Amino acid sequence: MRDLSIKKLYYSISEVSKITDIEQYVLRYWETEFEQLNPQKNRAGNRIYTNKDIRLILYIKELLREKKYTIEGAKKILEEYEQNKKPMIEIKEKKVEPETEDVVESERNDISLKEDLEEIRSVLKLLLSKL
Repeated sequence: MRDLSIKKLYYSISEVSKITDIEQYVLRYWETEFEQLNPQKNRAGNRIYTNKDIRLILYIKELLREKKYTIEGAKKILEEYEQNKKPMIEIKEKKVEPETEDVVESERNDISLKEDLEEIRSVLKLLLSKL
């Protein structure tokens, strides 16, 4: 097995599959579902993935497999992230009387989600340092 700790400009689909622990057919399927995931192809027509592509794949994997989002939910998060160019959940400091328990619970979930996103960011940085 090749040493994948050496940082490269481009990776083959088999290398990305090993790095991310995601099957090749799943990577190809995600390309059809997530417009942000669009690896280039070389002259032979083979996919070549960049480090940015790998980060995106790991984030999609986190959303789908660990956070249990549906594909549609993950698409929405990625689209909002693309529009804002920053994490979509921003907690605003405001003093508003909640009308129901649902509002309070929703705010707690937003805070928890922001903390989770920060943790994901640190894990992705760690993974990138290993590439």
